[in-house]
Amino acid sequence: MFPSGARGVRAMLKDLRCIQLDPLDVIGTNADLVALARVDGIARGDVYKHLLPGHAFEHIAKERCLLPVSAFPYYRERAAQLPTWRLEERLARVPEQVLQAVLAELTETGPASAKTLKDHGAVVPLDWSGWKSTARATAMALDVLGARCQVVVCGRAPGGKVYDVPHRALPRHADAAVTQPVDPWALVERVEAAGLLSRASGAHWSSLKHVRTSDLPDTLVREGLLEEVAVSGSPRRYLAPSGFRRRDVPEPDARMRILGPLDAVLWDRELVRVAFGFDYVWEVYKPAAQRQWGWYVCPLLHRGRLVGRLEARVREGTLTVDNVWREQGVKLDDAALDETLARHAAACGATRVKRPRARVA
Repeated sequence: MFPSGARGVRAMLKDLRCIQLDPLDVIGTNADLVALARVDGIARGDVYKHLLPGHAFEHIAKERCLLPVSAFPYYRERAAQLPTWRLEERLARVPEQVLQAVLAELTETGPASAKTLKDHGAVVPLDWSGWKSTARATAMALDVLGARCQVVVCGRAPGGKVYDVPHRALPRHADAAVTQPVDPWALVERVEAAGLLSRASGAHWSSLKHVRTSDLPDTLVREGLLEEVAVSGSPRRYLAPSGFRRRDVPEPDARMRILGPLDAVLWDRELVRVAFGFDYVWEVYKPAAQRQWGWYVCPLLHRGRLVGRLEARVREGTLTVDNVWREQGVKLDDAALDETLARHAAACGATRVKRPRARVA
């Protein structure tokens, strides 16, 4: 466990390297769940409050993530090298003069959201497999400027994300120099975040797909900056942090934890199956008829094992657990689950918990 409160959240981000973001807020967002599983003395929403501004920024790691400010110079450098990185479709919709107008206004006015900045009209929204982006030119311009590292998210408000220029939001890191080439740095960071990074293709590579198929992984292994390892029961090869076998690993404690569906522990579903004997698919985007479990189902981690699954919502001051499944052959500790649910309810501002009996998976 990390220290409690803000200090613990900041130490956690430094250790994890990134926290994947997702807008769905059912029992807390994924970032909330990542933090609540590891840090005491925080509530839903505190992960953003304790990190923004000054301690984190948002950008693409595995997907959109919260990243420690120490990573900002490398992202700024990469954005300069690849000015259209993941931006082609947005740049085709937002004129350069709109980008510059939004940047100039934000520079002059200070922290602001898309709703409080000047309205520059509408754009055709992106449509990626049913996911649609904003139709507001100002909001899309902020996305582009954020990808270029010309602005950063510095907070969250009821009106949405709050943006500012790096010199105000990240004053100590806005102009810091990089000390090594970007791709080697990024690969080591991704391996540290994943723990074990499969050399097979997959979502865990995301923006580093070009690195996976290059000579760089083998080069870093030869140089001793990474290690290549095998995992019993898997035909795959994995990249591991240098010296990972010598690192201190805390013994699993008695606390049961609710894992966010995009927690780094779960990034590599095949590794989760091999290491834990646990088959997990996040079914939130599947049609209801195709789901085996439910819409927003989170794994339960207890004493170093994935022991079950939980589907719950916060409704009218109550943490309502719709379903609990225990893994076959596992005796689910009901007392530990009740303690976890009570703790999570309090973190979500709920005053009571309603739960059914656990079913066998």
